[in-house]
Amino acid sequence: MIEAIDKELSVTISVDTSKPEVMEAAVAAGASMINDVMALRAHGAMEAARDLQVPVCLMHMQGLPRTMQKNPRYEDVVAEVREFLLRRVDACLCAGMDAGRLIIDPGFGFGKTLQHNLKLLANLDVLVETGFSVLVGLSRKSMIAKMLQRPVDRRAAASAALALIAVQKGAAMVRVHDVGETADALKIAAWVTRAEGNLVE
Repeated sequence: MIEAIDKELSVTISVDTSKPEVMEAAVAAGASMINDVMALRAHGAMEAARDLQVPVCLMHMQGLPRTMQKNPRYEDVVAEVREFLLRRVDACLCAGMDAGRLIIDPGFGFGKTLQHNLKLLANLDVLVETGFSVLVGLSRKSMIAKMLQRPVDRRAAASAALALIAVQKGAAMVRVHDVGETADALKIAAWVTRAEGNLVE
């Protein structure tokens, strides 16, 4: 699949994996970015990512996928997520990875309640101020259902709103399902930003 996409489209292909052997095979097939929900903590993942020399997104997750939503707790979710991500960044740098290839993701919905997610988004600037590019994935998350009681196939508008808020707060990238709707929302915001202090014809 990666080989076929790489031949047909001029896009950056990101592979979502924590397994070093998958990282290596995916990059060999044409992927040019690694997204790891385990933040390169799996055995051999750090070394593989270092040797592949492609951008890597380090994500925060409390617990494991099977258990992460069972009563997640934090004293200060923003401070704890920031501390975890910076520790993983330090580990990457010590392993010889290039700081310019590191991206951080607070992991919305991964071991976090609705209130944790909202606090992280409201304080996203704390992560942006680290100097590393911030990737945000809020599209169609269950937090939307908690706020609006929308089924997954009716969350496009709310997802676009969350993506817009994230970008306005400094996110460099957003991971989305509804690409067209999200792109339109971001383009409209960009028009308004450019027009500040000027008349738009």
